[in-house]
Amino acid sequence: MKMKNRSEIHVVIGLSGGVDSSVAAYVLKEQGYKVTALFMQNWHDTVGVLQGDCPQNDDLIFAQLVARKLEIPFDVVDLSIDYKKRVVDYMFSEYEKGRTPNPDVLCNREIKFDLFLEAAKKLGADFVATGHYARKETIELGGKEVHRLLAGLDPNKDQSYFLCQLSQEQLSQSLFPIGDMLKPDLRMLAKKVELASADKKDSQGICFVGKVDLPVFLQQQLSAKQGNIIEISPDFETYSVIPDSLEELSKPQHYYALDGFVVGEHNGAHFYTIGQRKGLKVGGKAEPLFVIATDIPNNLIFVGQGQDHPGLFRKALRILPEEIHWVREDLAMQNGEEREYLVRIRYRQPLQKAKLIQKKEALYILFDEAQRGVTAGQFAAWYFEDELIGSGAIAE
Repeated sequence: MKMKNRSEIHVVIGLSGGVDSSVAAYVLKEQGYKVTALFMQNWHDTVGVLQGDCPQNDDLIFAQLVARKLEIPFDVVDLSIDYKKRVVDYMFSEYEKGRTPNPDVLCNREIKFDLFLEAAKKLGADFVATGHYARKETIELGGKEVHRLLAGLDPNKDQSYFLCQLSQEQLSQSLFPIGDMLKPDLRMLAKKVELASADKKDSQGICFVGKVDLPVFLQQQLSAKQGNIIEISPDFETYSVIPDSLEELSKPQHYYALDGFVVGEHNGAHFYTIGQRKGLKVGGKAEPLFVIATDIPNNLIFVGQGQDHPGLFRKALRILPEEIHWVREDLAMQNGEEREYLVRIRYRQPLQKAKLIQKKEALYILFDEAQRGVTAGQFAAWYFEDELIGSGAIAE
């Protein structure tokens, strides 16, 4: 097959209006690709969105200005109906169960590299590109192309974690033009070429929704329900009990109302997550209170004083078989196999040394050091050096 010249390769860039995707579009054009900008309209509702933090309208204007500056075609696609079904409704469902989802990971898997990819193909795209700080390397193994998802070179901005649920098929059609850039250099380049978004602040909050008052946002579908906040002493007796199996070690500590004492009230246990400090509205303590557990059926929140409270830490976690995802399908573990990887359980967390143990009932991750704030529903992602190998949602 004849290889295309870059000028014949059509890349559709997801132009969000932010500086990262703007520079990504500029880099693609400088590299000689045929570039089209496509803006995603994924959210219209402003319930729970903090004043001044609804990004869509401003973002659209910035995206149009950047496309005009770069002299590339510009189009808009509205994916809001599917975004609500696949991302927002999933969020509501997970919070209702007492789990804490990561909407950015879901947005990438379900929207940016799925529905957006389909929309881009309708425009004749060979590839889609985004402004993620991540890299892709394609190698050949056994006569087959394998796509490696690598961390971005900027250690402060690496966003490979948010792409941890992508498949080989999705990666094969994706480009990450700024993955080898540092953020300060990217800002300087944006100013040098006079992009409208050069000084625009980075977006925060939920992907495409913006920064929200989470309880207010969730109350669109989840009812407020008053319940007790119960404080657990740091020397609670069960901490001295050593679990006798990997399965037990991977489960969170469970508490009962009589294990502590009532220190306040809340408006719904499903609005809180492990490790949360803000929003408890309980004062008069020697150290700040942190959520160490929630009991959704009984609508109870359990808290402990201080960021080193034993209830905040776990040595292991597990991922159920249906939740295990291998970015590198050729490296999938077999039952009974054990491997050492570097693992993170949230964005920007330093990579942690751990052993992955594959059993029939679950994939277990046993950390060298106990981890703070292990939260059901969040994604654990495992790496070998700077390559993201796989990921999965934490079971409980």
